[in-house]
Amino acid sequence: MSTVVVLDNGGGLIKAGHGGDRDPSAVIPNCLYRPLSAKKFLHPSPISLSSKAFSGEVDLTSAAVRRPIDRGYLINPDLERDIWTHLFSSLIRIDPASSSLLLTEPPLSIPAVQRSTDELVFEDFGFSALYVAHPQSLVHLYEASRRPDSVLSRTQCSLVVDCGFSFTHAVPVLQNFTLNNGVKRIDLGGKALTNYLKELVSYRSINVMDETFLMDDVKEKLCFVSLDLLRDLQVARERGKGNLMRCTYVLPDGVTHTSGYVKDPEAAKRYLSLGDEIEAKADAEELDLTERRKADINKNEIDLTNERFLVPEMMFQPADLGMNEAGLAECIVRAVNSCHSYLHPVLYQSIILTGGSTLFPQFKQRLERELRPLVPDHFDVEITTQEDPILGVWRGGSLLASSPDFESMCVTKAEYEELGSARCRRRFFH
Repeated sequence: MSTVVVLDNGGGLIKAGHGGDRDPSAVIPNCLYRPLSAKKFLHPSPISLSSKAFSGEVDLTSAAVRRPIDRGYLINPDLERDIWTHLFSSLIRIDPASSSLLLTEPPLSIPAVQRSTDELVFEDFGFSALYVAHPQSLVHLYEASRRPDSVLSRTQCSLVVDCGFSFTHAVPVLQNFTLNNGVKRIDLGGKALTNYLKELVSYRSINVMDETFLMDDVKEKLCFVSLDLLRDLQVARERGKGNLMRCTYVLPDGVTHTSGYVKDPEAAKRYLSLGDEIEAKADAEELDLTERRKADINKNEIDLTNERFLVPEMMFQPADLGMNEAGLAECIVRAVNSCHSYLHPVLYQSIILTGGSTLFPQFKQRLERELRPLVPDHFDVEITTQEDPILGVWRGGSLLASSPDFESMCVTKAEYEELGSARCRRRFFH
């Protein structure tokens, strides 16, 4: 029996490892980057998910980035080949010719992209067999095995809300297969949120439009989902110590520190006490304004206030930003309503959140508040978050790859050469 390589090929991060393992062997950004100090594009080091940082101490200030996947689609197979070659030879060290590959692919992918992927797997790397899975079906499989007594496990039915790098999907899953007629998508993901944060900060303080990695870090450390937008906007307007939103992010200087950091982590959490009454005194306000002027002159740090919750707000109210998109709660309702009415109560009871963008504090509570008024009163709404929303897909793939039936589910290299991509693809998705 050959080795099974599980590859969750996301637009932002690649998670790769051996089937049957608990965690992937390597997690790397799905890109090449070129720091100002380098003349050519480099492969990123693996990142530590606990710190969300590169393991190598590289100054990524103003680094240029090239990505093979844009808006969820593989647009540059040559670049992806380069990244996979580095991954397979240097990081997880496998021989493709004696390995099977379990690969993830977004729902409703177009045939041209599927052909490019199959050519990459069989012709460029020469894998012995391939199985392609939708990420959401792997999340369902993992959660069903982890919670054997849940409604999800008993009915084998769930609604997976996947907020990824390129876009957000609401996907009904039944018996480990996605119901394609019910798949709904919002063209908003982590990349769009980072770009919006770049615009807001560049408009108000300093130009950070080229600081992709830096602003990703700011977003992950300081942004949160608002539970009361009007109240939070009011608080963010206050000056002085009464402003519970304000926090400072120190930019890298390339000498003492090559990555940015939050100046006062405790102050960054003050928004959690918004229910308390806080009175700002005039002298404290004056002192704070003086401090802020210092920060502005110094240009080595940026202050964030309402940007912290306006960025994740895009997920819930994209129309407020001029986007012709439904919000996340409405997207979920549309996905459920596209399925048979018998499935509606079960789907609302088995909503699973996955993907890096669900890690914003208060994300689940806000979604519950938005969703409940849209759902009929006689249906229960239960939303669960994965223990690790970034690794959830990979762990489901690892579970599937270690099942006794996996080999028989794959398409072999010989079958691909005889039948071609389109006919082989029919085996994966009923």
